[in-house]
Amino acid sequence: MNRSWTGNRPLALAALVVWAVAAPAAAQTAGDPESEFNAGLMHLRENRPAMALDAFKKAASKDPKNPYIQKGLGVACLRLNKFDDAVSAFRKALVINPYYVDVRNDLGTALMLSGKRAEGKKEFLTAFNDPTNPTPDLSARNLGQAYLEEKNFPEAANWFRSSLGRNKALVAAYSGLADSLVGQGRPEEAIPPLEAGLKEVPGNAELLLTLGDLLYRAGRLSEAKGKLEEAVRLDPVGPAGKRAGDLLKQFK
Repeated sequence: MNRSWTGNRPLALAALVVWAVAAPAAAQTAGDPESEFNAGLMHLRENRPAMALDAFKKAASKDPKNPYIQKGLGVACLRLNKFDDAVSAFRKALVINPYYVDVRNDLGTALMLSGKRAEGKKEFLTAFNDPTNPTPDLSARNLGQAYLEEKNFPEAANWFRSSLGRNKALVAAYSGLADSLVGQGRPEEAIPPLEAGLKEVPGNAELLLTLGDLLYRAGRLSEAKGKLEEAVRLDPVGPAGKRAGDLLKQFK
């Protein structure tokens, strides 16, 4: 099999919190900062990052002290590969509200993508250690991914396990743990965690693909074929289903 086991999974952004204001929704008018912010969110959801960036910039010009708008700016910049601008926006969000801890996940991601890996990992670690962080599972998963990309497989595995200790339904952490164990030459040890993951997230095509691949490597061909076929059935046109379909060709 020709699967690439490292560096092929994106870092995770923390969820973009919807900005709540005192004024009722009915009082919004076109061009006010909340309307521009909501427009930016809509453009992000519909994969129009350039339009999202424009909307968030308009919102920020009218409400420059709003940390959620600054986070929106940062996310839009990341989508457009404007990494330095993203770093600036996320840092502004933290200056405005130092307790907006999950923004550190986003800042760490932007720093990593800009090539400042040590600074990025430091932000992830700071976020993970903060007791007010609402997404420590993402912080640990991002640290795992960072070490995985650096081929420090034991450290990566430790962080993916930490992530799963906080959130047993985080699919990316199971996949990352499998990648880390394969990188250490211990692919058979990745099978039980993936099987446990499918009990937590039944019917997940990515986990089925990864498990099917590892079962094939372990010589458990009938089990592997079943998992890959299920991945294709559940995700026939998605990336996991297509990859599983490619792997199934080896059984013919």
